[in-house]
Amino acid sequence: MPLLLGALLLAVSVLLLTLALGESRDARGVARSLELARGSTATPELLVAEAQAPFADRVLAPLRGRALGLGRRLAGQGAADRVRHRLDLAGNPAGWTIDRYLTATVLGAAVGLVGAGLLGLLLEPATPILVLLVAAGLVVGYFAPRLYLYQLSYDRSERIRRALPDAIDLLTISVEAGLGFDAAVQQVAQHTDGPLADELSRVLREMQLGQSRSAALRSLSARTAVPELRGFVGAMVQADALGIPIAQVLRVQSREIRVKRRQRAEERAQQVPVKITIPLIFCILPCLFVVVLGPAVLNIMDTF
Repeated sequence: MPLLLGALLLAVSVLLLTLALGESRDARGVARSLELARGSTATPELLVAEAQAPFADRVLAPLRGRALGLGRRLAGQGAADRVRHRLDLAGNPAGWTIDRYLTATVLGAAVGLVGAGLLGLLLEPATPILVLLVAAGLVVGYFAPRLYLYQLSYDRSERIRRALPDAIDLLTISVEAGLGFDAAVQQVAQHTDGPLADELSRVLREMQLGQSRSAALRSLSARTAVPELRGFVGAMVQADALGIPIAQVLRVQSREIRVKRRQRAEERAQQVPVKITIPLIFCILPCLFVVVLGPAVLNIMDTF
């Protein structure tokens, strides 16, 4: 009887264990089926959402990311400092960052390569000329952003150079009227416009943030490529370090900068005859020869 009871209990235990395992397996199977059903219904929604995304997010953003990575590898180490210096010289154009510049170099090289290749297919030149054309398009496209920033830097430097004498005169008058140097710089920044006024406003903001006057002026010199402004900043820094009266230094700097402006104008005036030679030879003289010698040539042709 005890053996029979033990066997019965063992059979019941095995039956219950089998039922429990079967229910858990069924539950896992049902859960897996539900997950597959949800995935099959969610996949079209994901595909539709991906297809409905803007073209810039689907194509242009990954393309810009790859171009940025390639541009960083091509630029090498220290590229961020060089690009930041170029942007400072250009006045930090709106929307231009280091990443955008590096991306523009790669995309410009690709556009130049494709454009040169299409031009070569249209012209059908010899193979060496085609190779040179494609290489030239690649190089021009790669350096196009740098040339653009260089042109912006040149135009900005010319505007600073033209505005510098008047700004120093106003600065000298303000200091001689009793204002401090910082207040005089603020007056110049408020009553003038252009890149020089923007740079002076930046100098004031840097000094308000706790930077010393000498460091702010040195930063101003580093952000510009105008020799006259760099000389003026060097004189101001030296006067601040040695305790020389600012008004006296400003009068001397104003006089020197005006002399340099007059010398630069005389230099450009002396360059005019040389620069006008090419248009004179290729544009003016041919027309003059046609007007003067044309009737004589016609008479000679009628005579012979």
